[in-house]
Amino acid sequence: MNSHGQNEQRVVWAVVDSGIGPLLLAATGEGLVSVVFHATDAVRDKALERLGSRFATVPVEAPRSPLLAEAIRQFAAYFAGERRDFELPLDWSLISGFNRQVLRELASGVPFGAVVGYGDLARRVGQPGAAQAVGTAMGSNPLPVVVPCHRVVERDGGIGGFGGGVETKRKLLALEGVLPEPLF
Repeated sequence: MNSHGQNEQRVVWAVVDSGIGPLLLAATGEGLVSVVFHATDAVRDKALERLGSRFATVPVEAPRSPLLAEAIRQFAAYFAGERRDFELPLDWSLISGFNRQVLRELASGVPFGAVVGYGDLARRVGQPGAAQAVGTAMGSNPLPVVVPCHRVVERDGGIGGFGGGVETKRKLLALEGVLPEPLF
């Protein structure tokens, strides 16, 4: 326990190159807890500060940590086109309630190469009028790519928004064969 009476938990992290730019991967003893897009120094530092505050610890850079090694390997294989699914333990502690319910359904029910509408996903979790709330859940996803919020699109065929940027979403959907590869 720390001086505030909270259980301390080790958080390890690494920045990895990917087909969509640098990603920050962070893990706890429970599993992968965070994936952050565009992990420049400033973005990385802000994300690590949030994680440190949330877990009452100082995150440690440890790319060879057993907690991260498999995640790093699976991300490399995914972006090389050699892996379609992630098989990693996930730490869901950064998300709760409706958002967690929606993200768990997305992770288990929308496979590689498929897409789902916001409203369809709302219906799958028993909340047919909650398409906007599903959009909010996608925006709060602490585990993008692994929990594939890029696979959620608009009902009319539009690509929809994306926390990592629309171009990142297009690249991920192209990698999965849903969209043609961007020309530039």
